Amino acid sequence: MNSRREAIFIITRWLATQEFPDRMIPDDPNRAFITDLVYTTVRRKRSLTWALERFLKKMPKGETEAALLVGACQLLFMSDVADYAAINETVEAAKVASQRTAGLVNGVLRNLQRQREQVLSELATQPIGIRVSHPDALVTRWLHRFGPEETLALCEWNNEPPDTWLAYPPQQKAETGGDQQEKGIGEAFRKLERGMRVEDVPGYADGAFVVQDPGTAPAIELLDVRPGLNVLDACAAPGGKTIQIAWRMGAPAQDDPHHRLVAFDLHDDRIERIHANLARTRQEWVTVLQGDLTMPPSPELAALAPFDRILLDAPCSNSGVLRRRPDARWRWTTRRMKQLAETQATMLENALTLLAPGGRLVYSTCSLEHEENRRQITVLRRAHPEVVCSGVIENIPTRSNTDGAFACALELRKI
Repeated sequence: MNSRREAIFIITRWLATQEFPDRMIPDDPNRAFITDLVYTTVRRKRSLTWALERFLKKMPKGETEAALLVGACQLLFMSDVADYAAINETVEAAKVASQRTAGLVNGVLRNLQRQREQVLSELATQPIGIRVSHPDALVTRWLHRFGPEETLALCEWNNEPPDTWLAYPPQQKAETGGDQQEKGIGEAFRKLERGMRVEDVPGYADGAFVVQDPGTAPAIELLDVRPGLNVLDACAAPGGKTIQIAWRMGAPAQDDPHHRLVAFDLHDDRIERIHANLARTRQEWVTVLQGDLTMPPSPELAALAPFDRILLDAPCSNSGVLRRRPDARWRWTTRRMKQLAETQATMLENALTLLAPGGRLVYSTCSLEHEENRRQITVLRRAHPEVVCSGVIENIPTRSNTDGAFACALELRKI
């Protein structure tokens, strides 16, 4: 019951504030179940709401709505949860709100249990946005670009729990207790066995690996780092890509002032995560700076320029990682995407001022949308004919079997 109570509390807060659910999940012995329940509820919210409205005159708000969603999620989309537990323990958890809430939740969930097969059958005939619980605006875009078959496959991919991948230093072999590399996945990545905690993997305390999806590999590959370069990771938090760059560069020799890696980000909590990850992986030689790349470079950052390599992993709409960030689909709007595209363009311009002639800037996102990817490159190159594109890699989850990602290498020609 406590696990369901936690899930109801998180969903209630998420519905009211749109805060990130992953930041609300407690460090609890039942964390894995709470996470699965919360994430599945968030992913399937539109389908769940459609199903529940069959049994309600009006959808209630607050904890009552959250309890109904959490209970219906278990009955419809979590086959490993027994019906009696899904209903009885959710009702018990709902009693914390009120007896009236518990009574309503009990009645609706029992009706849903009795009519489950009919509900699921009718759900399968609904428009794709309701059927696979995605916003219509995003589905419409994908239908135009990918067609109905791949759009459905992409939405279904997003509704599956994500795998956890561990990235190791290049050429290093690893035993994680999980699957070995899959077709198309580099040997530096290993998939963690489901149910195994990252902290229990051999080498965690020694910093032998970072948690990172193989979808991040193209950006690192295109960056082409090596010892003796001055490198900037311009949107570094939480530090996974920074560490992969550091592994490829190696710690600098004392007499090499040109060998430098700078990790740059904006918010205090994100800077703290970079420091923590660098400390665990024994990469404290990396310089960490705080600032805002939507503004002209600060004197502190400009003093370290020009950089031979810059990685700009820009903030984006996350449409390529909706499997991993299930709440991001409900923040997706065309207007928000266009606002993000404006931010990306500004950051690209500011980053370019820090690039050395002959240097390389890799622009990357975890978006699938042209406005955030190829169009950004087209606009930048029109304004800067001295910039050339030397490589593009785009991962579509249904084709790459990884998180969605876009990466483009841009080189500043020497004049």
